[in-house]
Amino acid sequence: MKTNAQPKVLVVEDDVVIAAMYKNFLSEEPMALTHVDTGNAALSYLNHTIPHAILLDLGLPDMNGMDILKSIQQQQLGCTIIVITMESSIDIAVEAMRCGAFDFLEKPFQKNRLIVTLCNALRQQHLSEIIESDKKCIKRDHYYDFIGDSKRMQALYQIIDHVAASKASVLITGESGTGKELCAQAIYKQSQRSAQPFITLDCTAIPKDLIESQLFGHVKGAFTGAVSSRKGVASLADGGTLFLDEIGEMDLALQAKLLRFMQTGTFYKVGGEKEEKVDVRFICATNRDLLAEIEAGQFREDLYYRINVVPIVLPALRKHREDILRLARVFLKKYAQVEQKPFQGFTSEVENILLHYDWPGNVRQLQSVIQNIVVLHEGYVITTEMLPSPLNETLVTDSNAIAPKTPPPCQLSVAGASPKNIRPLWQVEKEAIEEAIKFCDGNVVQAAKLLKLSKSSIYHKLQLWKTTNTP
Repeated sequence: MKTNAQPKVLVVEDDVVIAAMYKNFLSEEPMALTHVDTGNAALSYLNHTIPHAILLDLGLPDMNGMDILKSIQQQQLGCTIIVITMESSIDIAVEAMRCGAFDFLEKPFQKNRLIVTLCNALRQQHLSEIIESDKKCIKRDHYYDFIGDSKRMQALYQIIDHVAASKASVLITGESGTGKELCAQAIYKQSQRSAQPFITLDCTAIPKDLIESQLFGHVKGAFTGAVSSRKGVASLADGGTLFLDEIGEMDLALQAKLLRFMQTGTFYKVGGEKEEKVDVRFICATNRDLLAEIEAGQFREDLYYRINVVPIVLPALRKHREDILRLARVFLKKYAQVEQKPFQGFTSEVENILLHYDWPGNVRQLQSVIQNIVVLHEGYVITTEMLPSPLNETLVTDSNAIAPKTPPPCQLSVAGASPKNIRPLWQVEKEAIEEAIKFCDGNVVQAAKLLKLSKSSIYHKLQLWKTTNTP
């Protein structure tokens, strides 16, 4: 029997015209497609063949496609599923993800969206198979600057192991504070370029009119203030790795030049006429939804496909709670040494609170909380009295009980209020905003998310209070 090395993809779609369109979209991709038009035909196919991926339409004539999805997960068949539906409902998307779907596509969608989503699914499936088959892997409780021995972190370490050897561009996504820069550094350190430069460009830290100069460099006299020629990060990273942090913030005009640079490896300095060529491995990161940015016209679709060759999604801390106490102990030891304090551990009540809190700021927030406690308190053990807001708000009358969800910093309790403790609303608002910014270690964007405000509103209010000290 002749074997086929191409990944197998099953298309479950009752409309033969749409199925033919999918086949046409994917005709040039290295995969073997099989089409069935009913749920029963899909289940029959799965009885003798396990595909690598399934494009599953939920609106089938003989059964609900969600039942097929649940059946596949219950049997642990190991194939990656992309759900397709006409229905515009976030509830359906959430339910599909809960049942194990890899991604969710709503009809109609663009050809490139299907190709990218399916290729990402197949790539993730391939990496999962490698991880499962690697019997020599030893469980690690840390990996470079990452800390954690949960299954999610073990999977992340394995993915980094495998992608580090490639020159392919990597896009790291995840919530703020999950360690996207640590991931980029780990890929670099594990790669064959580890002896070469690792250069970072934070796209949020540089004014838009200067970022092109920072990226490509400039010649003397290129603009006001350019008193001498200067190399950009593209030149400095030659032979090594260039990490573009928060790439979703990059101006559209510069995105076009970055795309050309990634495609050709060549660029021009600002004001220069000589084309320069370098050898750079690209790693990008963002906490934005770039597909939504593309829809809004804020990010180039062709650049997205160029940077998203290997996607890595970092898990939120609440998704691997088993690592929280290990992280907390490492941070406690570190800051106790720095501050020359005798802290050795946590009470059981504090450990309970740390484990049950949702950590919207993820590992960065946990680190900041531990540092705050060590700096402001003395002792050998961290107690509940030392916890900063909002962690101390999880305490209830029963010392062994923990509130399942922590209220946001701006939530106010008016129970038992009296004229003596009622204050002007602007003062309460000012304190809530300042506390949220302090809690987020000065990150106004993160504080705005917690407070459900726009960052521009916060900046406006801060400026107003700074100049007038009144509402």
